[in-house]
Amino acid sequence: MIGPLRSAWFEEQVAAPGIRRLWEPHVHPFFRANIWHVIGRDADLVVDAGMGLRPLRPILNPAGGTPVLAVATHIHVDHVGSLHEFEHRIGHRAEAEGFAWMDDRDTLAPLFRSQADAVARPPSEAWNPAGYRVPPAPLTRIVEEGDTIDLGDRRLNVLHLPGHSPGSIGLLDERDGLLFSGDALYAGRLVDDLPGSDRAAYRRTMTRLLELDVRTVHGGHGDSLDRDGMRAIACGYLDRVP
Repeated sequence: MIGPLRSAWFEEQVAAPGIRRLWEPHVHPFFRANIWHVIGRDADLVVDAGMGLRPLRPILNPAGGTPVLAVATHIHVDHVGSLHEFEHRIGHRAEAEGFAWMDDRDTLAPLFRSQADAVARPPSEAWNPAGYRVPPAPLTRIVEEGDTIDLGDRRLNVLHLPGHSPGSIGLLDERDGLLFSGDALYAGRLVDDLPGSDRAAYRRTMTRLLELDVRTVHGGHGDSLDRDGMRAIACGYLDRVP
């Protein structure tokens, strides 16, 4: 990776040729999620959409010549804030209904609003966390296990990876050994005690991840992992959670 670049609100880093990682450095660390931008031949892919505190779409594909497919790995607030900015919005069937309304019970936005230090720097002078809401973003494509997202020169298989949330998904590029894992697995403490979390399902997801032949994991938070790092986290969860 090269060093991070800064914009007015986001920072970004080239993770690999054709893949960049963006994040919001001024957002509380618990909600500071990764946004992955994959540049494809026929379409670009955005994996997750941050908090939506500042516009995301213009900095991802400013020329606007290539379609952008925005995938939400799940419906939680730190992954869907800017989803409404995109014409093509993709998510799993288990959470599909919630995207049309972005109700607080689905997005868990109150957890963010209740943080005394929700942001280290406000996105605008008038911004107040009490007024924060996630704009509705009805899905234009509903996916399930085994579906494929085709960018022309890259194909990603949809994996249903529940546990953190009912509709959590990952995207697997088998050719390159690459997994976008969302919050199913990432570098950091995995969260399995939220409304909708299911530890038994999470254990099954960890077992499945151990069986994947991957080289690199781009998670929903933190730095990317190699296969050994992924396996260490999955095994650690299985050892820790009955």
